Amino acid sequence: MSAEITSGDLDQFKQDLQATPGAAALQKAVMNNGINATAENTDSKVAMTPTFSIELETGTVANQKQSGRCWMFAALNTMRHGIQAQFKIKGFELSQNYTNFWDKFEKSNYFYENVLKTADQPLDSRKVAFLLATPQQDGGQWDMLSALIEKYGIVPKSVMPETYNSSKSNELNGLLNLKLRKDAVKLRKLVADKANDADIEAAKQKMLAEDYRILAYALGNPPTKFDFEYRDDDKNYHIDRELTPLTFFKKYVGWNLDDYQSIINAPTADKPYNHLYTVEMLGNVVGGREVRHLNLDIDTFKALAIKQLKAGESVWFGSDVGQSSDRQLGILDTNIYKKDDLFNTDFTMTKAERLDYGESLMTHAMVLTGVDIVDGKPTKWKVENSWGDKVGEKGYFVASDDWFDQFVYQVVISKKYLPTELQDVIKNEYAKPTVLAPWDPMGALASR
Repeated sequence: MSAEITSGDLDQFKQDLQATPGAAALQKAVMNNGINATAENTDSKVAMTPTFSIELETGTVANQKQSGRCWMFAALNTMRHGIQAQFKIKGFELSQNYTNFWDKFEKSNYFYENVLKTADQPLDSRKVAFLLATPQQDGGQWDMLSALIEKYGIVPKSVMPETYNSSKSNELNGLLNLKLRKDAVKLRKLVADKANDADIEAAKQKMLAEDYRILAYALGNPPTKFDFEYRDDDKNYHIDRELTPLTFFKKYVGWNLDDYQSIINAPTADKPYNHLYTVEMLGNVVGGREVRHLNLDIDTFKALAIKQLKAGESVWFGSDVGQSSDRQLGILDTNIYKKDDLFNTDFTMTKAERLDYGESLMTHAMVLTGVDIVDGKPTKWKVENSWGDKVGEKGYFVASDDWFDQFVYQVVISKKYLPTELQDVIKNEYAKPTVLAPWDPMGALASR
């Protein structure tokens, strides 16, 4: 049964509006100033003062500019923090353009393989439509960067600096996605025409050669050997010759990436806590590391992040940064806008409801570098962003603990901080995690 909106309904709605206290004044304020400015809560600015009981010294922030590589910047930031401290190099950065090159190249191959796997399905199948909607993009997740580093290593930013196209990626993304969709037409036709495996592979290799050329023109040539030359904070000169990207990573970062685990907080009915999950068609390196998420309750989730911060290690995290946030002030707080009061309407949804109904998912990755503990409980968190130093407190943001509860979905934690029973879950379920659909919100790519 359906019911139309009648003229009587409209008359009643108008009467309800006129009967709302202060409606005329509020209407003028919203029309002239916008929703957020009118609903702004000044108390939030006071509560979100950037003072923390636990705070890591991490230096100046990076700037991803007009690109969606936040996940990459955030992960490389966690690695550069140790290099800055150990080798006394303030302001040091790892090359985000180098990992960007290999990410886009590997994503192209990943796309081709998924096109071939789904070539027997019609174009209007949900999986094929999902695949073709965005063949590749700037966004990603922690395990995807780990897969790149395990295969290609990393290099200093001075060895492969930013280009126009890495800092402003829309032109490259548009061109590469056009190319990949065109290639999908050919690959699907080869399968439909019963071409043999050798012919299909030959066609794919030609496509990859063209992709490599496009990326080389746009981003530059990724180095295979280089000298690392720098002067430290004490003005001492250093040079390390004939390094490869893999030897540089092993010598200057030295992490075993298998020691780090993606932890999620997804309180939806389809994802019981204390289990491991992966997402179909989510990744970049064919044959490389796959995404593995351990879903935990929010209290355990936060306790692990605090434990790592207390040990002096920053924490990569993924969140929905556009929710209840002020970019310029650098405040992330559920109380920053009083929209319920302004409109006399209840906008409340639970975290699970927002995930299930498409209201929220992970959009942006940043780094936790501090937390304020009062009476044994966290009240606010220090956040290193990658939007340059003209926003927030010289690029650093402050997140309230309630905002963390509601809009943080992922942290990356060293397994040594996990209790034995959770380490056992990872060991026991790693080979056979629960597989989520490609469009599951936990498969969202951080790309703001």
